[in-house]
Amino acid sequence: MTYKMTILGSGAAPGVPAIAIGWGACDPNNPKNCRTRTTVCLEYHKTRILIDTSPDLRTQLLKAHINTLSGVLYTHPHADHLHGIDDLREINRITSRSLNFYASPDTLRGIKQRFPYLLATPKHLNNVSTHPSLIANEINYYEPFYIDDLKITPIRLMGHMMPSTGYIFNDGDIVYIADYRKIEERAFEMIKKPVKLMVVPLTLPEGSEFHAGLDDILSDIKRVHPQKAVINHMAAECDYEAIFNITPANVEPAYDNMEIDLD
Repeated sequence: MTYKMTILGSGAAPGVPAIAIGWGACDPNNPKNCRTRTTVCLEYHKTRILIDTSPDLRTQLLKAHINTLSGVLYTHPHADHLHGIDDLREINRITSRSLNFYASPDTLRGIKQRFPYLLATPKHLNNVSTHPSLIANEINYYEPFYIDDLKITPIRLMGHMMPSTGYIFNDGDIVYIADYRKIEERAFEMIKKPVKLMVVPLTLPEGSEFHAGLDDILSDIKRVHPQKAVINHMAAECDYEAIFNITPANVEPAYDNMEIDLD
């Protein structure tokens, strides 16, 4: 096994069931329809990273038995992708060291405004009994960087309510797309090899002003042509079986604690 991806949370901002509309179109008898907010864990050899930190992070890390991390990537500063950041304090407590996180300038600005107390420096560990200890790393679109020996290329996603960042891992082994309406054209040029796994978000089947719909997502999947694609970030309007039944054979809806192993 080279890669292991765990979908710790597969839901959109309200989760499923949602406070306002409950189960919506989702069958409550199917456990795959019970969704916490989106967080993903990617493991590559001895490297383990999170993509986003949802408000459900504590529960997600406990269920997956995750207590050490190599770093955290952020896609954008919406609350459902960010506001579990304080729970990273527990990782600091276990490791007795600060943890690096990576974000675009816009996302980094939002984190610093809302969570200034968690910022640390490489030479200074915060008091982890009261504060997380996180080191901010600013990243730029299309400029690769590394966490250990994992190469990460940030790409620009367009049309969401605020700038959003996707990630290409090791030149295309894995392509991770966050909230978007359109993938910037240059992003496709950064995929240098056949894609093993593509992860894409679907909030509503028909889409909306700020989110791609199922037809848009399937079109992007077809263009990238991954071996496997997983549809993540589904709201209560997306029943697991209903989405599964109308997608191609290489496409599957995500569910909480879904594990995907890639050679």
